Amino acid sequence: QVQLVESGGGLVQPGGSLTLSCAASKNIFNGNAMAWYRQAPGKERELVAHITSGGTTWYGASVKGRFTISRDNAKNTVTLQMNSLKPEDTAVYYCNLVPAYSYWGQGTQVTVSS
Repeated sequence: QVQLVESGGGLVQPGGSLTLSCAASKNIFNGNAMAWYRQAPGKERELVAHITSGGTTWYGASVKGRFTISRDNAKNTVTLQMNSLKPEDTAVYYCNLVPAYSYWGQGTQVTVSS
């Protein structure tokens, strides 16, 4: 059974921080690159960051230097630490594989506003 459960979103002021967490089922987590995606209102879903099973990371240009992705292979979890948040980071954030699996979780809403 596939499980992707995102949590940790909320309302934060510009310049603030949030930490997102994703719990994935073992059958899709093990050995696969995991990623965070986001979708803002009226926009396409975009890849934000990903991490291989070995820990190699990649970041989109808009978040590089502000976000940090990590994973715990023992707990099947992926974390996104988001610092220096901007209003344009407002979106629903999802975790998934790279490339994305057909199933998507419910996502977690991040709103950056004063």
